[in-house]
Amino acid sequence: MFSRTSALVFSPQCGQVRNMATLKDITIRLKSIKNIQKITKSMKMVAAAKYARAERQLKPARVYGTSALSLYEKFEFKDQGDKASKHLIIGVTSDRGLCGAIHSGVAKAIKSEIANLTGAGKEVMVVNVGDKLRGLLHRTHGSHIMLNCKEIGRKPPSFGDASIIATELLNSGYDFDKGTVLYNRFRSVISYKTDQKPLYSNEMVTSSDNFFIYDDIDADVLRNYQEFALVNTIYLALRESSTSEQSARMTAMDSASKNASEMIDKLTLTFNRTRQAVITKELIEIISGAAAL
Repeated sequence: MFSRTSALVFSPQCGQVRNMATLKDITIRLKSIKNIQKITKSMKMVAAAKYARAERQLKPARVYGTSALSLYEKFEFKDQGDKASKHLIIGVTSDRGLCGAIHSGVAKAIKSEIANLTGAGKEVMVVNVGDKLRGLLHRTHGSHIMLNCKEIGRKPPSFGDASIIATELLNSGYDFDKGTVLYNRFRSVISYKTDQKPLYSNEMVTSSDNFFIYDDIDADVLRNYQEFALVNTIYLALRESSTSEQSARMTAMDSASKNASEMIDKLTLTFNRTRQAVITKELIEIISGAAAL
């Protein structure tokens, strides 16, 4: 990673006073931090605009997501025990960073879920939605990754994106017994929480005692409803994650701008003190030279 010639970067430059930065060094660093502050302020404004739009679009997505799972709440699912040996985890993040620890929170929850399920002797497969999650899980849990979905977060998520993810999952041929969708649930501008939504297989639904209350549900209707519920759940997770990401990025850029302001104030004070010391030194030399004459 590092070559031998890179050590030359840390060698002292000629003309510098030992353990003391020159006015030119302070000026360059001050200009650099001011440019960074302009970038963080611009990113905060962009994130605020995207957050306002994402929050408006989140409300109808919550209606679709919660109503799709309302049927499962009426079923009493039996504990299958060792029969439910295949578990699917869908982690929802995005491809973009600079938003705090929002992606690592989902990765940490997935790692904990994998450890608990594999400890119980179950097979666990993971679907990564977002390149950031793939980067966090690939090195340590690469054997559990089944699908990787990229190009998430660059544009606002749509129902078509959720349909594509669900279609790829259904076409993969992996028959899971139970599943979980892990995502960041939006709570407020400064708060989000890692939440999960359940996924059920056709066998679990048909084995429920309350399933036979609905006489008109045949195999085709149940399969269509399962696919519809899967797409709606993924769509809800995409919307929740997108809104949480924009709010977290807005908060992170605001903190970065404040930190840049503090550094600018400190460097400005250091610059003024250094300049005053240089002027005082030159005046002493001039006065000493005049006195010697």
